[in-house]
Amino acid sequence: MSKASNPIILDVDTGIDDALAILLAVKSRKLDILGITTVCGNVSLAQATENTCKILELAGAPAIPVIAGAAGPLTRKSHYEHRVHGQDGLGGALPDPAVSKQADPGFGPDFIVEQAKLYPGELTLIMTAPLTNLALALIKCPELPSLLKEVIFMGGVVRGHGNVTPVAEYNTYADPEAARIVVQAGIEKLTQVGLDVTRQTLLNEEAIAQLTDPVLRDYVAQSTAIYIKRYEEMNGVRACALHDPLAVGVALNPELVGRKSYYVDVETASRLCDGQMVCDFQNRLGKQPNTLVCETVDAESFLDLFINALNS
Repeated sequence: MSKASNPIILDVDTGIDDALAILLAVKSRKLDILGITTVCGNVSLAQATENTCKILELAGAPAIPVIAGAAGPLTRKSHYEHRVHGQDGLGGALPDPAVSKQADPGFGPDFIVEQAKLYPGELTLIMTAPLTNLALALIKCPELPSLLKEVIFMGGVVRGHGNVTPVAEYNTYADPEAARIVVQAGIEKLTQVGLDVTRQTLLNEEAIAQLTDPVLRDYVAQSTAIYIKRYEEMNGVRACALHDPLAVGVALNPELVGRKSYYVDVETASRLCDGQMVCDFQNRLGKQPNTLVCETVDAESFLDLFINALNS
């Protein structure tokens, strides 16, 4: 068995935009996907795992392992987002019966640790879900930060408003304790892809029409219909933000974003602000930076990358 040249693990709670992120990662053919770990988030763990298997079959990549992880947040009750992603998490675009692909044995956090030890200094984690699996992996393996090449996570918002509460983005809101463990873990290269930049990466019906594979085009159109409608109602723009795909985009082409190091923490004990990602822009706390915060994005180039990858 040959060594992976660009080993990554995707960690997902497969809703609509996680599915698009998986499609981008697979179709780009530039990432050696060791496996995909699933976690409770947008939908239940079981639904996220089934959805991931469905998307891999749609992408023609059923051989990629899928390993289920945490069935709930570290300490809190689950907070599903059916109003955003539909009851099945995919906007009803991939009907039952369930796919033939099944999840592999194992536990997501254990898989992360095992692969990090197999690829010390080489493994990139792309996290597009609540950070529960990585937090559990860090608790189990305190040396994990020194084994990782990079962690890219979609989560948080540092300058704008939240999408669940006035200040909190969904992934950090769903498990703020896990997010705090991750940002405080001492991971040398931790990249935050937040709503500040993902809200600039808009997919509209004109862009979807550029997809050349009719099966894939129909899936993307159907799955994002609920997303586009909700985004139009809230923002007056008929499009949807490519939140999770941008995290994959950063792994494929780091030049798509402008990043700057800051000290970041996550609120876990507030009456109003649980899940808020707090960024110390002016170094008021005098602490060493722990996160590369994405501040700018070349949205046009990213959309081109996304369409071209899905058309490859």
